[in-house]
Amino acid sequence: MDENKSDSSDNGLGAPGGVWDVVVVGGGAAGLSGALTLARVRRSVLVIDAGEPRNAPAAAAHGLLGRDGIAPLELLRKGREEVASHGGRVVAGRVTGIHRDGGHFVVECGDGRRAAARRVLVTSGLVDELPDLPGLAERWGRDVVHCVFCHGWEARDTAIGVLGSFHQALLFRQLSEDVTLFLGPGTDLTHDQWEQLAGLGVGVVEGAVSGLETDGADRLAGVRLDSGHVVPVRVLAVAPRFTARASFLGDLGLAVREHPAGFGEYLAVDASGFTGVDGVWAAGNVSDLMAGVPAAAAAGTTAAAAVVMDLLAADARAAARARGAGDAEVFGGRMEAEVTRRVLGTRAHGVDPLQGA
Repeated sequence: MDENKSDSSDNGLGAPGGVWDVVVVGGGAAGLSGALTLARVRRSVLVIDAGEPRNAPAAAAHGLLGRDGIAPLELLRKGREEVASHGGRVVAGRVTGIHRDGGHFVVECGDGRRAAARRVLVTSGLVDELPDLPGLAERWGRDVVHCVFCHGWEARDTAIGVLGSFHQALLFRQLSEDVTLFLGPGTDLTHDQWEQLAGLGVGVVEGAVSGLETDGADRLAGVRLDSGHVVPVRVLAVAPRFTARASFLGDLGLAVREHPAGFGEYLAVDASGFTGVDGVWAAGNVSDLMAGVPAAAAAGTTAAAAVVMDLLAADARAAARARGAGDAEVFGGRMEAEVTRRVLGTRAHGVDPLQGA
């Protein structure tokens, strides 16, 4: 089937030319940055977004140059407007499957809608699997956090608790002298780690944690142990397990794998975001579990640039083939005979005219 034709009827996701140059799955920082990059070089691009941004519970996004402190949903709103202003399209939908159909991909949504695309950029993000602790999920992104680069400055000089992670205890110790590591049952530290914590003045509380305490203003006030004792903290750092949203890629032969550092499951890509499957790139948290907003946005731009180069190469090859086909018509049998007559005259038949004739 022609790469630029689709037998899919227009179901609200149809491209002006029948097939989108690129469908972007996910409308977060990575997806919108990628879509903007594509739209700015006049590639037709559709973003399909399920409307579940990972950082929606947070009051602000941090570390984004020129936009530090912007509300996450406001950042996405502005991003959607920028994509649309350059001719891109952003629609709501949940992608449930992607498969090849001849020379293009068919992207399927849970409501039955489909979109055809020459290339796919996956920026579907990840799911944070939080510790099973009563009251913790409700405070996620507020005073229960995980990233020192995202929330550390706001937690400075306060009482910070760290749930079970030696690494996070070191990270958050940079922001406050009052850091307590809650070392649950079955969590062991090496002698060297104990020495480091002691040297930095990080308190260690052993014993199972049963819940969180809040004050009258609905702010975190402490961590409650099974013993009933409450340790005062204002911020609690936890270490979720990260799971990439990539189950819809099975028909393409793509699956998540365990991260080497044990953080969770991710989609492996190369430096450009290429997944190893022709025509499919990925960027953002789906392929980089530790990426914050700035890194995710940058990865989206990088992957989009790689997609542009791939499309450009394909278009150039197609143009060369078309030119070759045209040349074959121009220099067909009749044209060759006419050129021969004009150049060689009577010598075209291998007979030279008589001298002086």
